[in-house]
Amino acid sequence: MDLPVIESTPQKTGGCSAGSCGSTSDQMGGMSDEIRAKVQDHPCYSEDAHHYFARMHVAVAPACNIQCHYCNRKYDCANESRPGVVSEVLSPDQAVKKTLAVAATIPQMTVLGIAGPGDPLANPERTFETFRQLSVKAPDIKLCVSTNGLSLPDHVEELSRHNIDHVTITINCVDPDVGAKIYPWIFWQNKRIHGREAAEILIQRQQQGLEMLVAKGILVKVNSVLIPGVNDEHLKEVSKIVKAKGAFLHNVMPLIAEAEHGTFYGVMGQRSPNPAELKNLQDACEGDMNMMRHCRQCRADAVGLLGEDRGDEFTMDKIDAMEIDYEAAMKVRAEFRAKATADLEAKRAKAHAPKMPQAQVVQFVPRKEKSALVGRRVLMAVAAKGGLVAVHFGHANEFLVYEASADGAKFVGHRKAEQYCDGDVSCGDGESVLDKTIKALEGCEVVLCSKIGYEPWGNLEAAGIQPNGEHAMEPIEDAVMAVWHEMLAAGKLDAKPSANKVA
Repeated sequence: MDLPVIESTPQKTGGCSAGSCGSTSDQMGGMSDEIRAKVQDHPCYSEDAHHYFARMHVAVAPACNIQCHYCNRKYDCANESRPGVVSEVLSPDQAVKKTLAVAATIPQMTVLGIAGPGDPLANPERTFETFRQLSVKAPDIKLCVSTNGLSLPDHVEELSRHNIDHVTITINCVDPDVGAKIYPWIFWQNKRIHGREAAEILIQRQQQGLEMLVAKGILVKVNSVLIPGVNDEHLKEVSKIVKAKGAFLHNVMPLIAEAEHGTFYGVMGQRSPNPAELKNLQDACEGDMNMMRHCRQCRADAVGLLGEDRGDEFTMDKIDAMEIDYEAAMKVRAEFRAKATADLEAKRAKAHAPKMPQAQVVQFVPRKEKSALVGRRVLMAVAAKGGLVAVHFGHANEFLVYEASADGAKFVGHRKAEQYCDGDVSCGDGESVLDKTIKALEGCEVVLCSKIGYEPWGNLEAAGIQPNGEHAMEPIEDAVMAVWHEMLAAGKLDAKPSANKVA
């Protein structure tokens, strides 16, 4: 098929040095002041902001115009946490009612997105009617949309009219031969198209839509699913191209391919990337693009802070029974936002304050170490809440992973886990859950938490992971760096990493 050639547009987001954009404090370091102002309080774009502000998705878009080998949409499902899964599909009126109820109940909810369970732009009437109503009834909430990009060029004008200044496009390839391995078909111009031809059309439409959005001044984040053996190396090229065309952020996510989810890849045994593979690819792309590392691959009806899901509190039957004073709730929202913004700005100011001279920083390090602050990089997992080391090891359902080095603490990702202890003092029969958690922490040398029991402590040590409960309620980065300096002073950072260290 003879498709038009799209010329690259100049990059408008500024440069980014390798190794800086993924850190907690410098994730947005390569962005222009204008872009930083738009996204610095957005929980889906700023690693800092997601500790202070919440988001929600409304599932008003059931239909999809492409098929991906990694996707299986499920409805009326409360047991899986991944994109494409919802408990109930809503009409636009129901979505607006739900949004207002959540906004009144969760004052930190500042962002509303439509991300499925199908494709929002394959359901344009439902999507834009939702946006139209919310623009009037909840003008303080940012509106976002996530799309596969096939229909995007047809709707850029409409997106612009609705004041939507953030769009996410899922772009898994820029080579049709790679795309043919990911997408079995697309539905375009009233017909189903298969194989390489389908991938070629999809890629062209994605790139065209990206350029059109950038020309309109709409910020574009690109999502990519890392599929080992299919597009892993190719994603480096994707990152370069989408940056050249004006995308401001790249989110490389791991393939979710458990067989029980019923996806083609899951059934066929396609493996997911391990944490080291994901981190290494993100690191490789980082010099070309600001990288997002705190994505939780949320459900299409997610509600709450990233890393938590309060969706079951806001089913339509529960919302119908609520009595809410929206006027009073909006005042509370305004007060909360002002305080959260001030707290976040204070945190950022502290992070960017001038550092003490190096000699002062290492004054307690043994003399042989004082000539320079040296030592290898160490991955540490943190059971955290609200930016603090504040969760009992047995109660954590995820761990944030930081890379500590002489350059500071850099956020590099998160690991999902099941709660080992359900609150019972004995923690019941938790060995299998504990084993899964330890496996999820592969590559980490330290785990920081507020408390930890005797049994998991021993099992972690046996696996080459050192538990640490001495920094409870401290800011994450302060605690991580304190442990790193303790390891440095003890001479533990000269030798090669332990067998557990894989990244």
